[in-house]
Amino acid sequence: MVQIGYTMMTEQAGPRELVDHVVRAEEVGFDFSVTSDHYFPWLRTQGHSPYAWSVLGAAAQATSRIPLMTYVTCPTFRYHPAVVAQKAATMQLLSEGRFRLGLGSGENLNEHVVGGGWPSADVRHEMLEEAVEIIRGLFRGGHVNHRGTHFDVESARLWDLPDEPPPLGIAVSGEQSCALAGRLADLVIATEPKAGLLDAFDRNGGTGKPRVGQLPVCYDPDRDTAVKRAHAQFRWFGSGWKVNSELPHPDAFEGATQFVTPDDVAASIPCGDDPDDFVEAVRPYAEAGFTEIALVQIGGESQPAFLDWADKTLLPGLHDALGH
Repeated sequence: MVQIGYTMMTEQAGPRELVDHVVRAEEVGFDFSVTSDHYFPWLRTQGHSPYAWSVLGAAAQATSRIPLMTYVTCPTFRYHPAVVAQKAATMQLLSEGRFRLGLGSGENLNEHVVGGGWPSADVRHEMLEEAVEIIRGLFRGGHVNHRGTHFDVESARLWDLPDEPPPLGIAVSGEQSCALAGRLADLVIATEPKAGLLDAFDRNGGTGKPRVGQLPVCYDPDRDTAVKRAHAQFRWFGSGWKVNSELPHPDAFEGATQFVTPDDVAASIPCGDDPDDFVEAVRPYAEAGFTEIALVQIGGESQPAFLDWADKTLLPGLHDALGH
Protein backbone atom coordinates (compact mmCIF):
# COMPACT_ATOMS: atom_id res chain seq x y z
CA MET A 1 0.00 0.00 0.00
CA VAL A 2 1.56 3.28 -1.16
CA GLN A 3 0.77 6.71 0.26
CA ILE A 4 0.89 9.75 -2.04
CA GLY A 5 2.13 13.05 -0.67
CA TYR A 6 2.21 16.71 -1.63
CA THR A 7 5.29 18.96 -1.54
CA MET A 8 5.22 22.54 -0.29
CA MET A 9 8.23 23.66 -2.27
CA THR A 10 9.43 26.87 -0.69
CA GLU A 11 11.61 27.72 -3.69
CA GLN A 12 8.62 28.37 -5.95
CA ALA A 13 5.91 30.08 -3.88
CA GLY A 14 5.53 32.67 -1.13
CA PRO A 15 4.58 31.78 2.44
CA ARG A 16 0.86 32.56 2.30
CA GLU A 17 0.48 30.70 -0.99
CA LEU A 18 2.30 27.64 0.40
CA VAL A 19 -0.17 27.44 3.28
CA ASP A 20 -3.12 27.83 0.92
CA HIS A 21 -1.73 25.03 -1.21
CA VAL A 22 -1.34 22.53 1.62
CA VAL A 23 -4.85 23.32 2.88
CA ARG A 24 -6.16 22.41 -0.56
CA ALA A 25 -3.90 19.32 -0.68
CA GLU A 26 -5.51 18.13 2.54
CA GLU A 27 -8.98 18.76 1.09
CA VAL A 28 -8.36 16.75 -2.08
CA GLY A 29 -6.99 13.76 -0.18
CA PHE A 30 -3.19 13.73 -0.27
CA ASP A 31 -1.97 11.36 2.44
CA PHE A 32 0.87 13.52 3.76
CA SER A 33 2.90 16.60 2.96
CA VAL A 34 6.57 17.55 2.98
CA THR A 35 8.27 20.95 2.97
CA SER A 36 11.66 21.99 1.62
CA ASP A 37 13.86 24.13 3.88
CA HIS A 38 15.94 26.47 1.72
CA TYR A 39 17.64 29.85 1.92
CA PHE A 40 18.00 30.14 -1.89
CA PRO A 41 15.98 28.80 -4.81
CA TRP A 42 17.82 26.41 -7.11
CA LEU A 43 17.31 28.74 -10.07
CA ARG A 44 16.36 32.42 -10.16
CA THR A 45 13.28 31.55 -12.23
CA GLN A 46 11.77 29.80 -9.20
CA GLY A 47 11.86 33.12 -7.42
CA HIS A 48 11.13 32.34 -3.74
CA SER A 49 12.56 31.02 -0.49
CA PRO A 50 10.58 31.95 2.65
CA TYR A 51 11.48 30.58 6.08
CA ALA A 52 10.15 27.03 6.08
CA TRP A 53 9.55 26.77 9.83
CA SER A 54 7.21 29.77 9.90
CA VAL A 55 5.32 28.25 6.99
CA LEU A 56 5.08 24.93 8.85
CA GLY A 57 3.71 26.60 11.96
CA ALA A 58 1.04 28.35 9.92
CA ALA A 59 0.25 25.12 8.07
CA ALA A 60 -0.17 23.27 11.37
CA GLN A 61 -2.87 25.75 12.38
CA ALA A 62 -4.57 25.88 8.98
CA THR A 63 -4.87 22.09 8.55
CA SER A 64 -6.24 19.34 10.77
CA ARG A 65 -5.40 15.97 9.22
CA ILE A 66 -2.49 16.00 6.81
CA PRO A 67 0.94 15.05 8.26
CA LEU A 68 3.73 17.63 7.93
CA MET A 69 7.44 17.00 7.46
CA THR A 70 10.69 18.81 6.68
CA TYR A 71 12.21 17.44 3.47
CA VAL A 72 14.85 18.17 4.61
CA THR A 73 16.41 20.36 7.29
CA CYS A 74 20.17 20.53 7.72
CA PRO A 75 20.85 20.67 11.49
CA THR A 76 24.55 21.50 11.26
CA PHE A 77 25.25 24.90 9.65
CA ARG A 78 22.43 27.48 9.47
CA TYR A 79 20.82 25.87 12.50
CA HIS A 80 22.45 24.52 15.64
CA PRO A 81 21.02 21.07 16.46
CA ALA A 82 19.73 22.27 19.85
CA VAL A 83 17.63 24.86 18.04
CA VAL A 84 16.37 22.28 15.54
CA ALA A 85 15.25 20.09 18.45
CA GLN A 86 13.30 23.02 19.92
CA LYS A 87 11.66 23.85 16.59
CA ALA A 88 10.71 20.23 15.95
CA ALA A 89 9.23 19.73 19.42
CA THR A 90 7.17 22.90 19.03
CA MET A 91 5.94 21.77 15.60
CA GLN A 92 4.88 18.42 17.04
CA LEU A 93 2.81 20.26 19.66
CA LEU A 94 1.30 22.73 17.19
CA SER A 95 0.35 19.95 14.77
CA GLU A 96 -0.94 17.67 17.54
CA GLY A 97 1.38 14.84 16.60
CA ARG A 98 1.39 15.23 12.81
CA PHE A 99 5.03 16.32 12.39
CA ARG A 100 8.09 14.36 11.26
CA LEU A 101 11.60 15.80 11.32
CA GLY A 102 13.45 15.05 8.10
CA LEU A 103 17.18 15.73 8.32
CA GLY A 104 20.06 15.73 5.87
CA SER A 105 23.70 16.73 5.57
CA GLY A 106 22.76 19.85 3.59
CA GLU A 107 23.55 21.66 0.37
CA ASN A 108 26.11 24.39 -0.09
CA LEU A 109 23.38 26.41 -1.81
CA ASN A 110 21.71 27.07 1.53
CA GLU A 111 24.34 26.58 4.21
CA HIS A 112 27.06 28.82 2.76
CA VAL A 113 25.21 31.92 4.00
CA VAL A 114 26.62 31.60 7.54
CA GLY A 115 30.24 31.30 6.34
CA GLY A 116 32.75 28.76 7.51
CA GLY A 117 33.31 26.98 4.22
CA TRP A 118 31.84 23.74 2.93
CA PRO A 119 33.54 20.59 4.23
CA SER A 120 33.75 17.19 2.56
CA ALA A 121 30.84 14.76 2.61
CA ASP A 122 32.62 12.64 5.24
CA VAL A 123 32.79 15.59 7.62
CA ARG A 124 29.20 16.57 6.89
CA HIS A 125 28.07 13.07 7.81
CA GLU A 126 30.09 13.23 11.04
CA MET A 127 28.36 16.50 11.86
CA LEU A 128 24.94 15.06 11.09
CA GLU A 129 25.51 12.06 13.35
CA GLU A 130 26.57 14.31 16.21
CA ALA A 131 23.56 16.58 15.60
CA VAL A 132 21.17 13.61 15.76
CA GLU A 133 22.71 12.59 19.09
CA ILE A 134 22.00 16.08 20.49
CA ILE A 135 18.46 16.22 19.11
CA ARG A 136 17.59 12.77 20.47
CA GLY A 137 19.01 13.71 23.85
CA LEU A 138 16.88 16.84 24.05
CA PHE A 139 13.77 14.93 22.96
CA ARG A 140 14.27 12.64 25.97
CA GLY A 141 13.86 15.59 28.37
CA GLY A 142 16.10 16.93 31.09
CA HIS A 143 19.22 19.04 30.68
CA VAL A 144 21.75 18.21 27.98
CA ASN A 145 25.43 19.07 28.13
CA HIS A 146 27.56 18.10 25.17
CA ARG A 147 31.19 18.64 24.23
CA GLY A 148 31.70 17.20 20.80
CA THR A 149 33.93 17.36 17.77
CA HIS A 150 31.64 19.82 16.00
CA PHE A 151 29.08 21.11 18.53
CA ASP A 152 28.85 22.23 22.11
CA VAL A 153 25.64 22.32 24.14
CA GLU A 154 25.56 24.09 27.50
CA SER A 155 22.80 22.96 29.89
CA ALA A 156 20.05 22.96 27.25
CA ARG A 157 16.53 21.76 27.94
CA LEU A 158 13.27 21.72 25.99
CA TRP A 159 10.57 23.12 28.24
CA ASP A 160 7.70 22.27 25.90
CA LEU A 161 7.94 18.63 24.88
CA PRO A 162 5.25 16.54 23.16
CA ASP A 163 4.25 13.23 24.71
CA GLU A 164 5.73 11.53 21.65
CA PRO A 165 8.74 13.15 19.95
CA PRO A 166 8.52 13.59 16.19
CA PRO A 167 9.87 10.64 14.20
CA LEU A 168 13.26 11.43 12.73
CA GLY A 169 14.11 10.77 9.08
CA ILE A 170 17.49 10.97 7.36
CA ALA A 171 18.03 11.66 3.66
CA VAL A 172 20.29 9.24 1.79
CA SER A 173 22.14 9.22 -1.50
CA GLY A 174 24.84 6.58 -1.07
CA GLU A 175 26.23 3.80 1.10
CA GLN A 176 27.60 6.07 3.83
CA SER A 177 24.38 8.00 4.38
CA CYS A 178 22.35 4.77 4.22
CA ALA A 179 24.47 3.30 7.03
CA LEU A 180 23.90 6.44 9.08
CA ALA A 181 20.15 6.39 8.45
CA GLY A 182 19.83 2.68 9.21
CA ARG A 183 21.45 3.14 12.62
CA LEU A 184 19.91 6.44 13.68
CA ALA A 185 16.67 7.18 11.83
CA ASP A 186 13.03 6.19 12.24
CA LEU A 187 12.51 6.48 8.47
CA VAL A 188 14.57 7.00 5.34
CA ILE A 189 14.28 9.76 2.74
CA ALA A 190 15.45 9.68 -0.89
CA THR A 191 14.84 11.45 -4.19
CA GLU A 192 15.83 8.61 -6.51
CA PRO A 193 13.95 5.30 -7.02
CA LYS A 194 16.98 3.15 -6.28
CA ALA A 195 16.24 -0.13 -4.54
CA GLY A 196 19.93 -0.32 -3.63
CA LEU A 197 19.54 2.64 -1.28
CA LEU A 198 16.74 0.88 0.57
CA ASP A 199 18.69 -2.38 0.65
CA ALA A 200 21.63 -0.56 2.24
CA PHE A 201 19.26 1.10 4.72
CA ASP A 202 17.86 -2.31 5.66
CA ARG A 203 21.31 -3.87 6.08
CA ASN A 204 22.14 -1.22 8.64
CA GLY A 205 19.02 -1.53 10.77
CA GLY A 206 16.28 0.02 8.66
CA THR A 207 14.15 -3.06 8.04
CA GLY A 208 10.46 -2.35 8.54
CA LYS A 209 10.86 1.42 8.81
CA PRO A 210 8.99 3.81 6.48
CA ARG A 211 10.75 4.96 3.32
CA VAL A 212 9.75 8.25 1.74
CA GLY A 213 10.56 9.18 -1.86
CA GLN A 214 9.95 12.30 -3.89
CA LEU A 215 9.71 13.16 -7.58
CA PRO A 216 8.88 16.22 -9.66
CA VAL A 217 5.91 16.35 -12.02
CA CYS A 218 4.57 19.12 -14.24
CA TYR A 219 0.84 19.15 -14.92
CA ASP A 220 -0.62 21.49 -17.51
CA PRO A 221 -3.44 20.95 -20.04
CA ASP A 222 -0.94 22.08 -22.68
CA ARG A 223 2.04 19.72 -22.69
CA ASP A 224 4.37 22.20 -24.42
CA THR A 225 3.66 24.73 -21.67
CA ALA A 226 4.40 22.10 -19.05
CA VAL A 227 7.71 21.15 -20.69
CA LYS A 228 8.74 24.79 -20.98
CA ARG A 229 7.95 25.42 -17.29
CA ALA A 230 9.76 22.27 -16.17
CA HIS A 231 12.83 23.25 -18.16
CA ALA A 232 12.82 26.82 -16.85
CA GLN A 233 12.46 25.86 -13.19
CA PHE A 234 13.62 22.26 -12.72
CA ARG A 235 16.39 21.42 -15.18
CA TRP A 236 18.84 21.29 -12.23
CA PHE A 237 17.13 18.18 -10.86
CA GLY A 238 18.88 15.66 -13.09
CA SER A 239 22.40 16.58 -11.96
CA GLY A 240 22.28 14.17 -9.02
CA TRP A 241 22.79 14.86 -5.35
CA LYS A 242 26.58 14.66 -5.40
CA VAL A 243 26.61 17.68 -7.73
CA ASN A 244 23.57 19.48 -6.31
CA SER A 245 24.97 19.46 -2.77
CA GLU A 246 28.18 21.20 -3.81
CA LEU A 247 27.13 24.19 -5.94
CA PRO A 248 26.92 27.42 -3.91
CA HIS A 249 24.48 29.73 -5.74
CA PRO A 250 21.57 29.75 -8.23
CA ASP A 251 23.94 31.24 -10.81
CA ALA A 252 26.14 28.15 -10.47
CA PHE A 253 23.12 25.97 -11.24
CA GLU A 254 22.36 28.19 -14.25
CA GLY A 255 25.85 27.53 -15.57
CA ALA A 256 25.84 23.83 -14.75
CA THR A 257 22.55 23.29 -16.61
CA GLN A 258 23.01 25.62 -19.57
CA PHE A 259 23.13 22.75 -22.06
CA VAL A 260 20.16 20.81 -20.66
CA THR A 261 17.38 20.91 -23.26
CA PRO A 262 13.60 20.86 -22.81
CA ASP A 263 13.58 17.38 -24.35
CA ASP A 264 16.10 16.23 -21.72
CA VAL A 265 13.80 17.46 -18.96
CA ALA A 266 10.67 15.96 -20.53
CA ALA A 267 12.41 12.58 -20.71
CA SER A 268 12.78 12.46 -16.93
CA ILE A 269 9.79 14.48 -15.65
CA PRO A 270 6.19 13.67 -16.63
CA CYS A 271 4.67 16.72 -18.32
CA GLY A 272 1.13 17.44 -19.52
CA ASP A 273 -2.19 15.99 -18.41
CA ASP A 274 -2.05 12.28 -19.26
CA PRO A 275 -2.42 10.54 -15.88
CA ASP A 276 -0.82 7.38 -17.25
CA ASP A 277 2.46 9.26 -17.71
CA PHE A 278 2.38 10.33 -14.08
CA VAL A 279 1.52 6.84 -12.85
CA GLU A 280 4.43 5.37 -14.81
CA ALA A 281 6.79 7.96 -13.30
CA VAL A 282 5.67 7.06 -9.77
CA ARG A 283 5.69 3.30 -10.33
CA PRO A 284 9.50 2.80 -10.07
CA TYR A 285 9.43 4.24 -6.55
CA ALA A 286 6.72 1.80 -5.50
CA GLU A 287 8.55 -1.10 -7.15
CA ALA A 288 11.81 -0.12 -5.42
CA GLY A 289 10.04 -0.40 -2.06
CA PHE A 290 9.10 3.16 -1.14
CA THR A 291 6.04 3.25 1.12
CA GLU A 292 5.38 6.98 0.68
CA ILE A 293 5.93 9.09 -2.44
CA ALA A 294 5.69 12.89 -2.42
CA LEU A 295 4.96 14.71 -5.66
CA VAL A 296 6.44 18.12 -6.50
CA GLN A 297 4.22 20.02 -8.93
CA ILE A 298 6.53 22.41 -10.76
CA GLY A 299 5.53 26.07 -10.76
CA GLY A 300 4.03 28.01 -7.88
CA GLU A 301 1.22 29.58 -9.90
CA SER A 302 0.19 26.18 -11.28
CA GLN A 303 -0.63 24.64 -7.88
CA PRO A 304 -4.40 25.36 -7.77
CA ALA A 305 -4.99 23.82 -11.19
CA PHE A 306 -2.78 20.84 -10.33
CA LEU A 307 -4.59 20.23 -7.06
CA ASP A 308 -7.99 20.32 -8.78
CA TRP A 309 -6.72 17.83 -11.38
CA ALA A 310 -5.18 15.66 -8.67
CA ASP A 311 -8.55 15.53 -6.92
CA LYS A 312 -10.53 14.43 -10.00
CA THR A 313 -7.97 12.46 -12.00
CA LEU A 314 -4.46 11.91 -10.67
CA LEU A 315 -5.04 10.58 -7.16
CA PRO A 316 -7.75 8.12 -8.24
CA GLY A 317 -5.45 6.90 -11.02
CA LEU A 318 -2.50 6.45 -8.66
CA HIS A 319 -4.62 4.65 -6.10
CA ASP A 320 -6.01 2.27 -8.73
CA ALA A 321 -2.56 1.52 -10.12
CA LEU A 322 -0.53 1.29 -6.93
CA GLY A 323 -3.03 0.41 -4.19
CA HIS A 324 -4.03 2.58 -1.27
